[in-house]
Amino acid sequence: MDLVPVLITTTEDLNSALAEMSGAEFVAVDTEFMRETTYYPKLCLVQLCANQKTVCIDPLAEGLDLSALYELMQNPDIVKVFHAGRQDLEIFVHLTGSVPQPVYDTQIAAMVCGLGDQVGYDKLVQHYTGKSIDKSSRFTNWAERPLTDRQLKYAADDVIYLAEIYPQMVAYLNKTARTHWVESELNSLTDESVYLPDPAMIWRRLKFRGGRPDMVNRLAKLAEWREVEAQRRDVPRGRLLRDDTLIDLAGSNPKTGAEFRKIRGFPGGETGKLVKPVLNVLKQAAETPKQDYPRLDRPEKQDKPPQALIELLRVLLKHVTEEHEVAPRLIASADDLEKLALDDKADIPALSGWRYEIFGQLALELKQGRLALSVTNGKTRVISLTP
Repeated sequence: MDLVPVLITTTEDLNSALAEMSGAEFVAVDTEFMRETTYYPKLCLVQLCANQKTVCIDPLAEGLDLSALYELMQNPDIVKVFHAGRQDLEIFVHLTGSVPQPVYDTQIAAMVCGLGDQVGYDKLVQHYTGKSIDKSSRFTNWAERPLTDRQLKYAADDVIYLAEIYPQMVAYLNKTARTHWVESELNSLTDESVYLPDPAMIWRRLKFRGGRPDMVNRLAKLAEWREVEAQRRDVPRGRLLRDDTLIDLAGSNPKTGAEFRKIRGFPGGETGKLVKPVLNVLKQAAETPKQDYPRLDRPEKQDKPPQALIELLRVLLKHVTEEHEVAPRLIASADDLEKLALDDKADIPALSGWRYEIFGQLALELKQGRLALSVTNGKTRVISLTP
């Protein structure tokens, strides 16, 4: 494989390089970006590896038309392979309005390959290639030009190794009949709503202890305004107004400029440029009919499951996931275990499909006294009590 990365800065070179990749079954993809001072990530470099060819594309190069790259991202015959690719995919959604298709994420696939949950790229490379990656350029300023040879080598290595790892993972999952174990997680990557959140619903991401319906309504309206304004200005949400400031505004409901002096972290106090627009938002919130107030999802009060049963289910889950080399969260969350402890027919993933086959069925048998757990030489054993 050509290990010398080619830096593409012209449309002609880009079209030529991507034409060579057009017949590939897959292309390994990575990006370098900056977003510390912006709402949207600023794309600084795109790395591709396919058909034994590796290129780095400079999206900041003057006059470079990325249309061929965007077409590649939508080519249904070429799998786009990422590692922990949600932020990379978000960039392409922002630039093109569409999620690349089809896609594969090696971090997700690693959850059923014995590498645990959210495995780092360095660990993945070490496991499959026996090599260690150079981390020296990890925190570089990718927007600065010119890029050094060392930076380009660091960036290119990410996709070179990824192109080597992907076929091995696919072969393993096919051999062990586990491909369908990660299908739903991989399919979720192409859900556009993940990358284009509804500003009217963004308040649900805020961490607050609840409050009166009118307070929640004000918070929802303020969060929606901040989201739209941050997008318009292309600045981080927190740089416009911090979360805690937003929550204080919703709780105190200031009605005059002078009252803004009491709000923690409000930029500029009573003379700040945001006083007027925030007052307008609060006024709109006050005019919202009560029946249109957003509602907090308050879980229904349920019986508390026996803690001993929860602990037994956790031990069983750990045993099963170690035996099958699967990340625990792919089978059941802590909340799922509580639901399972209370209800044999709980609506949780662990009680259907492959999860039921390797864990759910055993969990029900444990609950029903038809299965026991024991420890021998420090190892958990599952013992059937059925005659």
